[in-house]
Amino acid sequence: MLGALDLSDYRAKLAFEILARENSRMLTAYLRTLVDDESVVDDLFQESMLVAWRRLDECDLSRPFGPWLRGIAGRLVLAHYRKQKALPVFLDEALLIHVDQQFETISTRPGDTWNEKVLAIRECIAALSASHRAAIEGRYFDELKTSALAKRLDISFEACKKRLLRARGLLAECLVRKGILTEVGT
Repeated sequence: MLGALDLSDYRAKLAFEILARENSRMLTAYLRTLVDDESVVDDLFQESMLVAWRRLDECDLSRPFGPWLRGIAGRLVLAHYRKQKALPVFLDEALLIHVDQQFETISTRPGDTWNEKVLAIRECIAALSASHRAAIEGRYFDELKTSALAKRLDISFEACKKRLLRARGLLAECLVRKGILTEVGT
């Protein structure tokens, strides 16, 4: 039988496991926003989770876990760049606060979890026509600049810009219908 202390430890471990699982995609997206190297993102993700686990007793579990976890990750990102002596010009505390606010905005929109939001986005992308889907995937998944995407799609630069604009609009409309966005343009 578990004693009071053991039961408390068990609940903390269980709470951490649930919160870590629910926030893993968000944390990965956050780190990818700040770091280009995928292996560094993986290392920072693991380190963030370890620090969070070690400092779980400092976390107020009655408050959202995501902002606390992003705070840990943001400090680790800054430490990583300082250690490399290569702090990007654009990265400072103000940018971390801004990025965190954007992630908080996303997390407070309808849809219970990041996984549900990611699934909704994937479904909306899959529902696009082949030409619109190719534009979105080329631009955002393959990270092509508009000029390179136009070349890949064998269309003019201006036609590519219009196709991307239309594809983003269709995605936004789909996300509104799914309740992920409250209105197009938000």
